[in-house]
Amino acid sequence: MVKETTMDMETERHPFEPFLPPNARLLMLGTFPPAPKRWSMRWYYPNYQNDMWRIFGLLFFGDKLHFVDEAAKTFHLADLQAFMREKGIAIFDTALRIRRTKGTASDKDLEIVEPADLDAMLRALPDCKAVLTAGQLATQVFSDHFGIHETPLMGSYVEFSFEDRKLRLYRQPSSSRAYPMRLEQKAEIYRPMFEEIF
Repeated sequence: MVKETTMDMETERHPFEPFLPPNARLLMLGTFPPAPKRWSMRWYYPNYQNDMWRIFGLLFFGDKLHFVDEAAKTFHLADLQAFMREKGIAIFDTALRIRRTKGTASDKDLEIVEPADLDAMLRALPDCKAVLTAGQLATQVFSDHFGIHETPLMGSYVEFSFEDRKLRLYRQPSSSRAYPMRLEQKAEIYRPMFEEIF
């Protein structure tokens, strides 16, 4: 994690490289990873308490623990990456550099200093048909950048154009356990998106 000190608050640069399989049909975008003290692995959604990889396990394998290493309280990273490559799912975040205004991982306490290069990511993914934003801030940053004025309802999508391509922006519930919804309910909101894309 690269940190720069500015005006009493440290600026953090994104710790991971964009994961952009060339066959990706879906680009997943969150806002920014939690602080390293909350990581159980060095990759996206690293907090063991976050349910993203349990949602994936439940929807694609019928088992919320498919990617979970319960004994080590982490996730099966190599299996996750192989699955994402095979399925064609890219992943990064909407912020490249941030400040944590209150030292938490919550989106409401993040100040985005520099957004990610969203155009470059989509150009690197010629087969991409859809973008998933998990959480309100990621949706707002993406929508503002691409001039999307109609924010999709939770679990739905709106279409937008990028360089002569028509894509869908899906808005999905946050996988954080701070978001007040059971894992199984979240998975059922994600399910139609995966069925439409894959």
